[in-house]
Amino acid sequence: MMRTLAVDIGGSKIKAMILDEEGNPITERERIKTPSPASPEAVMAGILELADRLGEYHRVSVGFPGAVRHGVIETAPNLDPSWHRVDLQTELAGRLARPARVANDATVQGYGAITGHGVELVLTLGTGLGATLFLCGRPLPNFELAHHPFLHGKTYEEMLGRKALDRDGKKKWNQRVEKALDQLYKLFYYDSVALGGGNTEHLTIALPANARIIPNISGILGGVKLWESSEAKTALAVAF
Repeated sequence: MMRTLAVDIGGSKIKAMILDEEGNPITERERIKTPSPASPEAVMAGILELADRLGEYHRVSVGFPGAVRHGVIETAPNLDPSWHRVDLQTELAGRLARPARVANDATVQGYGAITGHGVELVLTLGTGLGATLFLCGRPLPNFELAHHPFLHGKTYEEMLGRKALDRDGKKKWNQRVEKALDQLYKLFYYDSVALGGGNTEHLTIALPANARIIPNISGILGGVKLWESSEAKTALAVAF
């Protein structure tokens, strides 16, 4: 049985578990606090620690909180500036001696929650703001919404991230989430929107009929889907 080590790197915690071929958990979810500073070396050391705890696996899937292109980190706004252009996919494959796949964390979470039909938007409300747009089950590549202008000259992340919630309070933050959902609907006319991340527990607004809250564990359970593309299957075949 193919076993996948699925890792979710967050601004406050790094979580991991082993999944079977269908994406079902084989182990309990392990977690550690995200190191500070969250440098590449420190975060990779944390992933190795979690891997040692969890036992046997054949491949690795990682959700990363930033823009990722072909496994290379482009942005890491809530970790450390030294992440820019780090080839996390290659680094982890070498250190763990397993094939590895790395994608944006909202993309991985979306894989664990989408239906695969129509236009589906996934937003993660956490330390920052993660976002991915899926079309018929395929993510739009290099989609980076968080740092685009949203309100009063501020970006989506500046107005919807954890700092904004703590600074401005739940009422204003909820009003902004409501406005963002309306604005993004008029931009993409999505069929559905899935809301994940730890701050969904603070949502008090009435969500639109096509919106739903998804559990945080989706960010791990989607890890198996990273291996369903033809490119990924070819890489795995070569590795074994």
